[in-house]
Amino acid sequence: MVTIGLTGWSDHDSLLQTKKLTLADYAAHFPVVEVDTSFYAIPSPRTTANWAAQTPDDFRFVIKAFSAMTKHKEWSQYFDSENAMYTAYMDMIAPISETGKLQAILFQFPPYFNCTKENVTYLRYIASKMGDLPLAVEFRHNSWYNEQNTEKTLDLLRELGFIHTVVDEPQVGAGSVPIVLRETNSDMTLVRLHGRNQYGWMKANSPEWREVRTLYRYNEEEINEWAKYVEHLQKLSKEVVVIFNNNSGGDAADNAKHLQKALQVEFQGLAPMQMDLFSE
Repeated sequence: MVTIGLTGWSDHDSLLQTKKLTLADYAAHFPVVEVDTSFYAIPSPRTTANWAAQTPDDFRFVIKAFSAMTKHKEWSQYFDSENAMYTAYMDMIAPISETGKLQAILFQFPPYFNCTKENVTYLRYIASKMGDLPLAVEFRHNSWYNEQNTEKTLDLLRELGFIHTVVDEPQVGAGSVPIVLRETNSDMTLVRLHGRNQYGWMKANSPEWREVRTLYRYNEEEINEWAKYVEHLQKLSKEVVVIFNNNSGGDAADNAKHLQKALQVEFQGLAPMQMDLFSE
């Protein structure tokens, strides 16, 4: 089974050009969405319950872990204790999980989260805190996938029940990882496509980062290449979930539709398509 979606639902003008896209509009095109806002602040349970209510029964969410849960920030900036942070996150995720709409919680670690004993211990800590929820892990430091550590990394993810995140991103030295077409969870493998814009990727801390970081449009050859990669991953996991994150130039939706066509995938249980005011 292959499921394809995008990061966020409001910024994809090619899907609906007459107004800002709503979650219900988005759910007429794709069966899964990645929620990025939870990385910056933990939404309220009322908000997540509203998301669940707006979407069809078969719709799913990949929800990012809060930035202080992935070592981008210090929890003390936001909460009185680390336990309070995890409690707030679990309360937020409950309306999604309880309705069966949680695809995975994505722990996207920063480029400085390298392969050390301390960080391996933290991965074990996460597993203990999050219970039996589906957890996907994305690394950004290539020490996890060097010749010495690749198999150990994958074995650790398997041991902890974590979902491996296969990534396509610009190769910019130690702060990026290669495409590793392996699975660590028989139920699911996550794929995230960030584009290959090396210049934009390096502008992470610049004022224009949103405009350039994922500014990239996959061409036909690259889409066909990824179609083959996804077909390979299908042999390893029951479901392959592909998220296009190349959003800076509005290319994600078109590329996702292109991959869907290349794989000849039909999505079931989508929301009703909203008619354009001027369509026939």
